[in-house]
This record gives sequence, C-alpha cells and structure tokens, in this order.
Amino acid sequence: MTDPMTDPINAPIAAPMTPSTTARPRDIDTALLRSWPLPVPGNDADKEERGHVLVLGGSRDMPGAVILAATAALRAGAGKLTIATGRSVAQLVALALPESRVIGLAETEAGGFTTDAVDTLDPLADKISAILIGPGMQDEAATARLVHALLPRLEDGCARGEVRIVLDANAMGAILYPPAGAAPFRFRQSVLVTPHAGEMAHLTGSTKDDILAAPDRHALDAAQRWNAVVALKGARTVIATPEGERWQHEGGNVGLATSGSGDVLAGIVAGLAARGADLAQAVGWGVALHARAGEKLAERYGKLGYLARELPEIIPALMEQAAGDSADAAARPSGSFAGGLRVER
Repeated sequence: MTDPMTDPINAPIAAPMTPSTTARPRDIDTALLRSWPLPVPGNDADKEERGHVLVLGGSRDMPGAVILAATAALRAGAGKLTIATGRSVAQLVALALPESRVIGLAETEAGGFTTDAVDTLDPLADKISAILIGPGMQDEAATARLVHALLPRLEDGCARGEVRIVLDANAMGAILYPPAGAAPFRFRQSVLVTPHAGEMAHLTGSTKDDILAAPDRHALDAAQRWNAVVALKGARTVIATPEGERWQHEGGNVGLATSGSGDVLAGIVAGLAARGADLAQAVGWGVALHARAGEKLAERYGKLGYLARELPEIIPALMEQAAGDSADAAARPSGSFAGGLRVER
C-alpha cells in the first residue's frame, strides 16, 4: 500500500482543466434554492421511490456519529435506511434507530472494519440510491482499504446515475491510501468529499493556513485532481466540481462548531442524494439547510450550547420553507444546471 507521506498527491494530473478561479462563485441563497428544486416524490410514492440510503460508519468509541448521520438522512426525506456499523455497537445503534435495518460488521483491533464487509454489503449494492461512508469510523488505513474494495461494486451504479457516493471524515483517507500503482489517486466515477480546512490540509499536504487563505483555489484544484465534488466546509463553504462549477455559502453561526455537527450535515446530504439530487445539488442544499437549522436553534437557545442531535428535527420544515410554495418551481427539473443557473467559471 502506498505510503501517504511519500505519495506525490500534489503532482499535476494530465490535461488539467483551467476555469477561472477569480470569477465569483454562485451564492447559495433562497433565490438559488427555489430555482434549483429538489426531487419531490408523488403522493403515491413508496419508501423505495423516496430513496434508500446506506450509512456505513460508527465505531466502538464513536457509535453516536452514525446515529446522528442516519437520523439526519431520514429527516432530509430518504424513505429507507440501512446502517452498517461495528458488531460491538450494532445492537446499541439498532435500539437508538428503530426505523433502520442495522448490519454488524467485523472490526479491526484499531476500531475499523475489515474488508469482509464487502461481501456482507454486496447484496445492497443494487438496491441503494446513496451511500455515506465515514461518520465515526476509525483506523484510517483500514477504512481506505474498505472504500477501495467497495468502489468497484458501486461504480456501475454511479455511471448510470443510480447510486451516489458521499465520503466523509476518515473515509476521505482513501485519497491518501490509493491502491498499489494508482498514485496520484483519481476516482473513476465522481464522488462527494466533505473536508473542513484541517482535513483538506491532511489530504493535500498543504498547511491549514494555506487552505484558509485560498479556499476557492484549493477546492477547485482538488475537485479536478480527484474527479470529485468537493465541499470545503467552513464559515464560508466552497463547493467545486471537476467541470469547474463553483458555489459558495455563508451563514449559520459558531454554535454549529460542535461535536456531531459534521455528521448531521453529511447525513442531510446523503438523504437528499438518495432522493435523487445530484451530488452538487445535494451538498448545496445540505449546507444551506444545516446553516439555517443552526440559526433556528440559536433563536431558541442562544448561539452557544445547542446540540447536534437537535439539528435534524428542524430540517423537514426548513426544506419546505426554502422550496417555497410555487408549484411551477417544484415542476422544474433538478440537477446542477436546473433553472438555467450554470455556475460562473
């Protein structure tokens, strides 16, 4: 396995794209959201049609992360939920989330999952609409091995637009630990990665200060290098795609900088993706809803002291509020270019 300390992860890829990073990215605000409507199931839709999301994560030390993410995925509107987590905590997770099927996986000594999980999860590959990997996972190297073992089974579904992959937290280490002979690493089918500045520094070898000084450049460079939609999280979140599309969001408050908040955001995004939103739309809406939930809780409790587990319950009402009441808007197609909003380059 490639050593991440010597892997040339910053080497330029062949034929890099060169869209301008000086043009202002599109603001994710109410006007944009209403022009970019989420897929809405019909009144006669069943739970499968609303989307089946698989959340793979948790560990002996952090079972709560997968509970937070999975709860948020349901609150974002996914119709069916499956959780895959460590055998040592599977029963605890099942009791916390009676809405979910829970699968127990074999664990490594360091708290990760073994690649035996691939065989266990294989029957689900053709049934899920989205998979979130990472919340609460430990043992970065073992997690990377598992991600790379799962990707080939999921990539055909990605190519057909039937499955969307979200990598969060430790699962993003798949970039640092590519399969032998695959450095610098690039995803065959585009996935979503959700680093904050510290995680982006870890993944790229840059310093955190460097990332914070030029988030747009780093997000776009990583998106093109990795063939991934990149959501570089912060008080100002920057979203970039491999094609050079860019969005930005500023909002929320300091109360969102709390344990479990990122797990909730990842779950919201995965739930929206399971419903049929493409990765850019899912994370754009997810970031906005997460921030607005923080603003609502700040009105109730103050900016400091509300809990991550309180965020998901506000999401359904915020989705309806953000979408507005326009039947015309709801009838428009979803996707990165919905409403004619092609992002400036």
